[in-house]
Amino acid sequence: MRRCVLRKCADAHRDARGAAAVEFALILPILLILVFGIINYGDMLSVRQSVSQAASEGARAAAVNPGSNAAKIAAAKEAVGGALDAQDQECTGWGAGAGQCNVTIAACAGEPTKQCATVKVDIQYDAIIAGFGIVLPDNLTYTAVARVS
Repeated sequence: MRRCVLRKCADAHRDARGAAAVEFALILPILLILVFGIINYGDMLSVRQSVSQAASEGARAAAVNPGSNAAKIAAAKEAVGGALDAQDQECTGWGAGAGQCNVTIAACAGEPTKQCATVKVDIQYDAIIAGFGIVLPDNLTYTAVARVS
């Protein structure tokens, strides 16, 4: 189909192809940001699940260990480390600071005659694609509690 304006004729299909290319060039950056954002967010949720699993495994390991409190804490630390290895993550230390893990055995809240193991896992999270860390958390934290006696 030919279209003529002011005695100049142009191919309508060629004009349509050019318009499609311009529209695609305008939409592509938005589409890529959306796709890479979904990838980063999915990775963060996967690591967050790993942190949750690590804290739960640590609390469970302390609860089922029949030894002393020191043995329960050691079992919890080993379980946390093993669970975090699945996501190539690790606790930077064992304490109460950011990026560190902590295991305590103390009286249970609401049941002062019983003891509970509290396992807190706090790891630093880096986005897999640079630039998306602005909207994602720097640290992922989870706390699990299990009665040990």
